[in-house]
Amino acid sequence: MALETAEVRISTSWQRPENKWLAAFAEFPVANIGDAMERLNMCDGGIVPVSSNTAFVGFALPVQVTAGDNAAVIRALDYIQPGDVMMINGQGHIDRALVGEQLTQRFQHAGAVAQVIDGAVRDRSVIESTGLPTFCRGTTPAGPFKNGPGVIGEPVAIGGVVCCAGDIVVGDDDGVIIIPFWRAEAVLAAVQEVARREAEMTAEVTRQYK
Repeated sequence: MALETAEVRISTSWQRPENKWLAAFAEFPVANIGDAMERLNMCDGGIVPVSSNTAFVGFALPVQVTAGDNAAVIRALDYIQPGDVMMINGQGHIDRALVGEQLTQRFQHAGAVAQVIDGAVRDRSVIESTGLPTFCRGTTPAGPFKNGPGVIGEPVAIGGVVCCAGDIVVGDDDGVIIIPFWRAEAVLAAVQEVARREAEMTAEVTRQYK
């Protein structure tokens, strides 16, 4: 089966929230956001950065694939909008890379701000040179199949966390957290309070030990 005939189901539509939410959450580290979310919704520790460029915030564009097959990932190029984060559920399979230098560069040129893959990548040095924050479960030189099936725009699981189209995704050196958009306002208020308390504790330590 060729890529052109691969069966890929595409959600009829999904909403991307206003960009103001990206600026709002960009102020806070993942750890603080996690504390504000009952220490839940963080991708498991197996999803790690493959480069030194880790900080990002964007809206989730979820993709589901068959293990070792990236037909749906390639099709997703037609649906990326600026500010999107490619959230790819590769079934945790790390024997074949779902993304390499070619797709990474195309995602970036289409406006994606990061890619998070519950699976493997390859061409690590080139990916790092692009500056696109990239998190994954492993690396391998083996390329993928392109037969399908796959799904674009429907909920997926990434690192043990459910991710829906339009959810807010934040990443940094510590890892990745997913904020369901329906919770965005409450989580923002909570993380602002967390950050305030952290600042007070830091100031107290500074006074005690200076």
